[in-house]
Amino acid sequence: MGGVLALLNGVPSDAIGMTDRGLMYGDGLFATMVLSEGRVLNLGLHLDKLAAGALRLSIPWPGHEVFMADIDQLASGSSHAGKTVLKLMLTRGSGGRGYAPPVDACVTRIVLQYPFPLYPEYFQSRGVRLRLCSMRLGRNPLLAGIKHLNRLEQVLARMEWSAPDIQEGLLCDTEGLVIEGTMSNVFIVSPAGVLQTPLLSQCGVSGVQRTCVMQLAAGCAGLAVQESQLSVDDVMAASEVFLTNSVIGLWPVRQFEDRHWSAPGMVTQRLLNLLQTAERDT
Repeated sequence: MGGVLALLNGVPSDAIGMTDRGLMYGDGLFATMVLSEGRVLNLGLHLDKLAAGALRLSIPWPGHEVFMADIDQLASGSSHAGKTVLKLMLTRGSGGRGYAPPVDACVTRIVLQYPFPLYPEYFQSRGVRLRLCSMRLGRNPLLAGIKHLNRLEQVLARMEWSAPDIQEGLLCDTEGLVIEGTMSNVFIVSPAGVLQTPLLSQCGVSGVQRTCVMQLAAGCAGLAVQESQLSVDDVMAASEVFLTNSVIGLWPVRQFEDRHWSAPGMVTQRLLNLLQTAERDT
């Protein structure tokens, strides 16, 4: 699988049952994280969020220690050096035809290890270009915040551009409120100096790196942090904009549509430094 290592329920495999509900219905969850020098960054937070999502969907949780054993097994047999990307998936397992889940679900665990993507250094040092997507995210508070396996909205949004100088797309919901990027969470620094990120009570993914940034901003940096209903105009009026996820870390935004910033701004650079320090000390 092109340098990808995989475990299926703790056993090396590159195949999954055709009746698995994750494949048939997107009936499952996932988490993406970084393995660096033998340790997974923010592993506890990732597993806590995955377990909370499983509870929300009534998928039996196999336990943190089971996934940790899978990760240890995969990492110990890996020839990859430095950083790699881990993707953990949990599905409700196989079942018969129809949407009704089996009474006694036998879950499927999948752990994948990928080579780390080679993003240019200047994405972090000078910022990236962001565009507005026409795709709109549907509102569903029952699924809001969790990383479920149905990513069709993100797939459709990512199909909207192919220009290599655009690194990410901004997604709004059906009410026109800013929610996230296709693969990232969004932060702005308001003209008043408040760090704001979209409220995700109706849709969107609450990423682990988003949580880390909010904690560092409020704790170590002493910044005012708000989860807010944000519009595209709020993004345009911001003094700084940046994107986060567990793999990219933090990317300052230097351009959104026809709005330009000198990136990274002071707040963005301060948070980037704090994240890098926290990663080294983890």
